[in-house]
Amino acid sequence: MDLQPTLVGELLILRPTVPEDWAPLFAVASDPLIWEIHPAHDRWQESIFRAYFDQALASGGGLTILDRASGAVIGASRYYNAAPERGEIELGYTFLARSHWGGRYNAEAKGLMLAHIHRWFETALFVVGEGNLRSQRAMEKIGGVRRAEPRFVDYGSGPARQIVYEIRRQHPIAQDFS
Repeated sequence: MDLQPTLVGELLILRPTVPEDWAPLFAVASDPLIWEIHPAHDRWQESIFRAYFDQALASGGGLTILDRASGAVIGASRYYNAAPERGEIELGYTFLARSHWGGRYNAEAKGLMLAHIHRWFETALFVVGEGNLRSQRAMEKIGGVRRAEPRFVDYGSGPARQIVYEIRRQHPIAQDFS
């Protein structure tokens, strides 16, 4: 199973995150408005983003997102918490430059990642902050199904309640990109 593939879509290229991605990713992530309703609302700060970036490198599942037309780095995502015994893996830690908000780019990034990972896992999970209504709406737009049980994640300032969504292998968004 390849947790750091290169995935090519109509709008985007997703490729393994490498140390040289630090500067262009931080340039995008340093926009405080990207993080204003995220539980880690201070991730735009260099020291906080450095920890996020180092975790992405260490995870073995970090992907850098590029705009295919311009080649510019516009964000990142990752695969993590693989649980083959349950047929589940998590996708997340995703952010995009505000210039690429609005659905098409997020839907393509998630669709490419889902089509790839569903070869090995039945279910992809997405963990979204309870107050992050923008990401919750985005998950619902692409057909994420909300699980009943919440999760609590500590981003450094205490536990934050999270909503868990799932997308199964047979979901249309995964099929559209396979």
